Amino acid sequence: MNNLQVITTETLTKLTKKRVGETKFFEDAKYLTNSTDLSTMLSDTSLKFVVFGIKEDIGVLANQGCSGAKDSWDSTLKSLLNLQSNQTTKASQVLILGHLDFSELYDTLAITKQEKLLKTYRKQVEIIDQSVNQLVHSIVKAGKIPILIGGGHNNAYGAIKGSALALNTKINTINFDAHTDLRVLEGRHSGNGFRYAIEEGFLNRYFIFGVHENYLSKKILNFIQASKSSVKFWSFEDLMVRKKVGFKKALKKAFSFISTSKFGIEIDCDAIQNIASSAQTPSGFSVNQTRQFIHHFGSHRDAIYLHICEAAIREDDPKKNEQIGKLLSYLIIDFINAKRTV
Repeated sequence: MNNLQVITTETLTKLTKKRVGETKFFEDAKYLTNSTDLSTMLSDTSLKFVVFGIKEDIGVLANQGCSGAKDSWDSTLKSLLNLQSNQTTKASQVLILGHLDFSELYDTLAITKQEKLLKTYRKQVEIIDQSVNQLVHSIVKAGKIPILIGGGHNNAYGAIKGSALALNTKINTINFDAHTDLRVLEGRHSGNGFRYAIEEGFLNRYFIFGVHENYLSKKILNFIQASKSSVKFWSFEDLMVRKKVGFKKALKKAFSFISTSKFGIEIDCDAIQNIASSAQTPSGFSVNQTRQFIHHFGSHRDAIYLHICEAAIREDDPKKNEQIGKLLSYLIIDFINAKRTV
């Protein structure tokens, strides 16, 4: 775990504020003193969730998208640490691990020639894959639930692979997304993580919830049709424009498809209306619908991880950045709360 940067006392002091008469999330959550303590901490029977950030947007750049996903972890961490600790947030069951740091890869990019950047991005995503895979594998193998925050949707591949290897079986995935991320195997990036996971035998059933028809290419539609027993979707237009099926009924039908085995929950912030992301959309699901989605799927015992990605931080808009952190904190707690009685 050479890329793992644990939460330090200095970080906690800098980001948190105590309040008389209140107990904040950071006061009851668990932390590591160094990365070598991870296996010992994972044996703690009181621990249920492991939250960590992924500080990269190389996968997005490798897919020729917009940067910004690298820093959403920092905004989320500040918001999460300062929430209240109570019977619904369950801070005492949470290990806030820290983040996977890939600054060395960015140092290499700074001296890479322009014409070689795309190829370099895609090779570097393979390095990121390995780190995410290894960390998720360790967490799931220990019987804990990983919550992955930040970075590009390329990291779905590492989450799926790590989970599948830990469980020694293929898993299913539900993806709340405006895009399928089933692009061809042209080198790793944020647009083909699920395709690689399918082709390499880690992902069995895959459901895309709310894909936008405007971004469904003929090749991807053909792939889905040829894989209809293992890949299905609800389009956003069928759900929210033509209203062929109600939102709650759509959730139930999607669950019936992926509930045949353990499954991961993927949240791409591109699907949420007017939320800063690598492919921000003016037409999408509301924040409250996103929260309902997480609660619905998180409340089932076979949900084994939560991955929230693609939220973008903009240097020139600190207020919106703060809102991103608050949003992702809401989604994390919704998942934790959904798991209370499972």
